[in-house]
This record gives sequence, C-alpha cells and structure tokens, in this order.
Amino acid sequence: MSDRRPKKPQPAPVALDGTDLAILAALVEDGRMTNAALATRAGVAESTCAYRVRALMRSGVVESVRARLDLGALGRPIQAIIKVRLGSHNRDHVRSLYDKLVMVPGVLSVLHVGGDDDFLLHVAVPTPESLRDLILEHVTIYPVVRRTETQLVFEVREGRGVLP
Repeated sequence: MSDRRPKKPQPAPVALDGTDLAILAALVEDGRMTNAALATRAGVAESTCAYRVRALMRSGVVESVRARLDLGALGRPIQAIIKVRLGSHNRDHVRSLYDKLVMVPGVLSVLHVGGDDDFLLHVAVPTPESLRDLILEHVTIYPVVRRTETQLVFEVREGRGVLP
C-alpha cells in the first residue's frame, strides 16, 4: 500500500503591519522575552501584544519558538553537510527515505532539494568516526541511495532572515 499523504497546501501570505513586524523581530531575537517586554518593544499594550502573538501563531506565521543549542557543549562539535543522491525518484521511496533520515540521531535538519543531489543532511556528531558510522549505518544502507558526499562545516552564522 502506498503512502498517499495529502500535499501540504501553500499558505496564503498574511498581511503584517508594523506592530506585527516589531513583535516578530523581537521574538526572533529572543523567543523567551516576556509579554510585558515584548509589548514595550513593540510599543503596544500588553493585552494587544498577547492578542497579536496568539494571532500570529494561529495564522501559522509563528510556527514555534526554539532554543538554540551549543553543539560543542553537548559533545557534538563536528558538523557536516551530507549530500545524498538517489538512484530512483519514486515518490514512495523518496517519502520513505525522508521519514527515516529525519529520525537519525545527530541529524539537525534534512532538506529535500532539486538539482544534482536529492537531500542535504545537516548533522552534528562527536567524532570523525561517528560521522563515518552515521553515513554507513543510517544513510547508505538504503538501496535507493546511489551516492553521498560529505562536507565539513567550519562555522555557522545566522543569516539576516526575511524580516525587513
């Protein structure tokens, strides 16, 4: 039986005003900011701010607020990007592999991409040997995987983002 999950529809763009953008910028900078501090920063009443944050979450503009972890402090100082090229692009094979890759310990994110490669895995591991083992035990074991290429990450910086 094939996996026939409905495609996730593209959300319609949400109209954001200056207050929404100020709230979003503050949350991106510090997602743990109190509502009182957030309201002050956005220049609105606390009740208005709480309402706006709930509306941004309900509309899907704010998906979640997350902690940024120090991977070195967690014993995973080595980061890499693993390019994965498939031998078949059967929809069920792609979905199945995608579901498996996101569950691999040490995988920070999996991007399904177009071009020469099909997936990019961003991983964090403790040692070069554990990087090798991750690839051999969790990626290349699938017959659909034709090729992998690994690039070490020397440094990661956050981009400017999409807010004006």
